[in-house]
Amino acid sequence: MNNDDKIAAIRDYVFAIFSSDATGHDFHHMSRVADAARTISEAENANPFICEAAAWIHDIGDEKLFADRTEAINDLTAFLLSSGITRDETRKILQAAEDVSFRKGNVPDTLEGKIVQDADRLDAIGAVGIARTFAYGGSNGQLIWSSTESDGTSIQHFYDKLLLLKGRMNTNSAIRIAEKRHRFMEMYLDQFFSEWCR
Repeated sequence: MNNDDKIAAIRDYVFAIFSSDATGHDFHHMSRVADAARTISEAENANPFICEAAAWIHDIGDEKLFADRTEAINDLTAFLLSSGITRDETRKILQAAEDVSFRKGNVPDTLEGKIVQDADRLDAIGAVGIARTFAYGGSNGQLIWSSTESDGTSIQHFYDKLLLLKGRMNTNSAIRIAEKRHRFMEMYLDQFFSEWCR
């Protein structure tokens, strides 16, 4: 099985899990992150197969999305091995996906992990990132904004996380993309508050 076939199998596996997600962690999110990771990997001289594969599966086992993280990772590992992916490739894919989370505060050890983290963070900012923020907030019963109690609102999430991401990119390629998306979010927030406060 060549790498294109392996990626196709992973894509189908991810589609079966995330196709009906309404939190912003859907199949299209995985697809965008995989595409960005592959593009960045080529610019940064990393392993494009490991980057793309890890990007496709990076949210599998996320405690926000899975009731049993261990079971999800075990099922994923078994699937990867059964799909013609070697044990060494599987180890590298899982390692690259492991430290992506913003909440954990980790900087991945491998270049491939750094690239997947960057690709995931890029999808959290800009126009799509804004849409995902409100999708996640709505699916979890968050208020859009409250001037009296901002904690836990979707707008507060910009200040707690999204506006910090530009300064936490690992690669030069991601930094360049993040600059434009960051500016767009700042413009959006200016417009939001100008309308909200009327």
